[in-house]
Amino acid sequence: MKKTLYLMRHGQTLFNARRKIQGASDSPLTEKGKQQAITAGTYFKDNQIKLTHAYSSTQERASDTLELMTQLPYTRLKGLKEWDFGTFEGESEDLNPPLTPEEETYGDFFVRFNGESDKDVQNRMNTTLLELMEQENHENVLAVSHGGACFMFLKKWEDLSKREAIRFDNGCILKFEYENQKFTFIEAINHNF
Repeated sequence: MKKTLYLMRHGQTLFNARRKIQGASDSPLTEKGKQQAITAGTYFKDNQIKLTHAYSSTQERASDTLELMTQLPYTRLKGLKEWDFGTFEGESEDLNPPLTPEEETYGDFFVRFNGESDKDVQNRMNTTLLELMEQENHENVLAVSHGGACFMFLKKWEDLSKREAIRFDNGCILKFEYENQKFTFIEAINHNF
């Protein structure tokens, strides 16, 4: 039986607006971020999508986003948290290493700075979401996470080199179908902000 996963990036935060690296660190939602969350909630209502279960990262920006979207009870999971960027946390995004056109991620760059590798993040997200979707009665699941973590999960299941770039705006919802322990990417739902 096919199930649906809606994997969402949290709304804009103060660090996003100020172009600060925030992985394991946290900052509050901006007014724009709050509106992005409310708009995402409206998307589910307008499309008559009845969510059966909801989950968020343990980071406040994700749980705040979820609470603005729905009144559905939810569980916070460490497996959905953002990539840990080590000592780069809270610094300017200008300090991120440049990527060449053939590179899609930072690889293991942040490991030497007490952070995580891209594969660590990908494995953590994949394990967590597989476990969620294998649970009984999990037909339409919402999981609120983060840009880097969502990207690494998408990269696990979709060959990004064979398609146009996918926007990962704050508030973006990535829709996947799930069946036989496999995820199929359907679409990225971005609201124009």
